[in-house]
Amino acid sequence: MTLRRVYYRCSRCAHGGYALDERLGIQGKYSPDARRLICLAGGSWSYEVAAERLGEMCGVTVSDTTVREVCQAEGAKMAAWQRTAPEVRSEFETAAGDVEFTTDGTMVNTTEGWQEMKLSLFAKRPRGESATPAEWDQRNLPKPTARVGFAAIEASDRFGTRWDQWAARLGVKDYSTITVLADGAKWIWEEARQNLAGSAGVLDIFHALQHVSAAAKALFGDGTEAARDWTDVGRTALLERGWTGIDEHLQHTTVPDTSAARDALEGLRDYLGNHVSHLSYAQRLAEGRSIGSGQIEGACKNLIGRRLKQTGARWRVRRINRMASLCCLIYSHAWKPYWNQQAA
Repeated sequence: MTLRRVYYRCSRCAHGGYALDERLGIQGKYSPDARRLICLAGGSWSYEVAAERLGEMCGVTVSDTTVREVCQAEGAKMAAWQRTAPEVRSEFETAAGDVEFTTDGTMVNTTEGWQEMKLSLFAKRPRGESATPAEWDQRNLPKPTARVGFAAIEASDRFGTRWDQWAARLGVKDYSTITVLADGAKWIWEEARQNLAGSAGVLDIFHALQHVSAAAKALFGDGTEAARDWTDVGRTALLERGWTGIDEHLQHTTVPDTSAARDALEGLRDYLGNHVSHLSYAQRLAEGRSIGSGQIEGACKNLIGRRLKQTGARWRVRRINRMASLCCLIYSHAWKPYWNQQAA
């Protein structure tokens, strides 16, 4: 369909425009629906590939430069909109489930070298069926009913202040209702202590078990039956009784008389000992709640890695932060509300 419209120009100031654009919701050359398609493609593939696939799938003919310009402009607007939009809060507040907070970092290539982009997610997840420690890796948890993500290349202390701000935006007043699920990175737990004071914490079970397995290899040798048996006992002790169980397991372990073995055992004790209150796996399994941070691991891979860490990609920090905001909105429940208000 071809649409013709009249262009008006002021004879005094020489400024002009298409009077019909405002009524149609067109900013520049593109309607809200066109910008939505361009952003969805640009947030999923490289700018060049996005331009090609828009033409192939939607009949929208744009250049890769146009895709970049539209994505960058909308990314900045999306970041600002999420900070004040009532729709983001209302949908999160009314969603069913417990509040989960997960966060992590992944390296991205910038014009200033490789830097860590930090990513956080607030989500709500209904509880699943009760499970025993033996069933920890066999259950299917319900999917999140709401999710909001935000990311940036920032120092840990500055990024951590965003957590408290986002909790307030989402209407989370009682921080004791929040569960922080994360790996053992010290910056995460320090920022959680300062900015989500009173929240519960869970050390990601997969990271915990990786450390148990690594210690077993150092103690008994990689691939040995003794290492497998020791790992199995340690896993059961950790899942069933948390710190008490794993501590007893370590105490009853006869350490080979080598510095590597002693270091491995003490390293595992120190790692898990820093998370004594974050190992309540049996209780959470019985309550049908999550014990892993797989949600953020997947987001780092699919939300950040797949789009922003492509071969040859090298970003300016300001531009990659804008694209991260766009990708986070695609990943969240606020994608549709954002475009609904654009078209209103």
